[in-house]
Amino acid sequence: MNISILGAGAWGTAMAIAFATKNNVLLWGRNQAAMAAMQASRQNNDYLSGFAFPDNLQVTADFAAAMAHAAGVDGLLVIATSVSGLRPTLEACSAYQPKNIIWLCKGFEESTQLLPHQVAEQVLGQSAAFGALSGPSFAQEVAKGLPCALTIASKSNELSSLVVQALHVNAMRVYSSDDVVGVEVGGAVKNILAIATGVADGLGLGLNARAALITRGLAEISRLGVALGGRSETLMGLTGVGDLILTCTGDLSRNRKVGLALAQGKSLDIIVQELGHVAEGVRCAQAVRALAKSLGIQMPITDAVAGVLFDGISLQEMISRLLARDAKQETH
Repeated sequence: MNISILGAGAWGTAMAIAFATKNNVLLWGRNQAAMAAMQASRQNNDYLSGFAFPDNLQVTADFAAAMAHAAGVDGLLVIATSVSGLRPTLEACSAYQPKNIIWLCKGFEESTQLLPHQVAEQVLGQSAAFGALSGPSFAQEVAKGLPCALTIASKSNELSSLVVQALHVNAMRVYSSDDVVGVEVGGAVKNILAIATGVADGLGLGLNARAALITRGLAEISRLGVALGGRSETLMGLTGVGDLILTCTGDLSRNRKVGLALAQGKSLDIIVQELGHVAEGVRCAQAVRALAKSLGIQMPITDAVAGVLFDGISLQEMISRLLARDAKQETH
């Protein structure tokens, strides 16, 4: 299959390497000099150094060429930008009338509080089949060819079958779901909870506290996901609890690193600068807090993280607020 990936960061590059074991992949990036260097060295030295490109992976800065490569009912367009870049990328793609589109980003659009599929519906309407590829996966491990399991979430059975056929290969296992809301909510909110877990670990609060944050964080994900129309069983699967565990505990997690750095007393500006990559949980926290408030949903961990990131609340105040909450039944 011909696959074009738009976005040559760490995640887009890792997926390009993985997909190229079975498909003809074209990786697009907007920086012409960077893409030329990548093509010459046959690796992405800026974002994912040390991983050689397979022969079936080529790179380009020519957007039209990337769109032409994935054209037709048998082509696949993969958007590997951040959530903030999804809308402008979809708008640029729409002029080429692509047939099959999936995205890798996880989060809510900050200005609109929309999930990625809602953004796609606004931009594309019914002109293309689209969906989200999500699940517990780190770029470095995917590039190494280590085992991972992902879920393609789409309302189009044809697109899901196409993605499974193309990507379910070797160490990458791909499952399908029609619960787009549940899959996207799980992928979005777990990043916020990873920041909280990073803070707790950085402050030395112990493994008991980490387990409590992950478990109560899953309850927050479930409340929001179900309220938005997702299914609770989806949130107990790969894209819910699976991705939550990985992002909260894995040392490769960008969002966990944000929490660890906050615990060291670093400012958010310095953390983002040192990270050098997008940590979606930072941008997502504001949107999820506002959305939960509008829906009347209690998400105390999310609220505490947003308070630290944007309201000047200290880490000790964050912890005190969480510990001071009244006792209640665990399940309802």
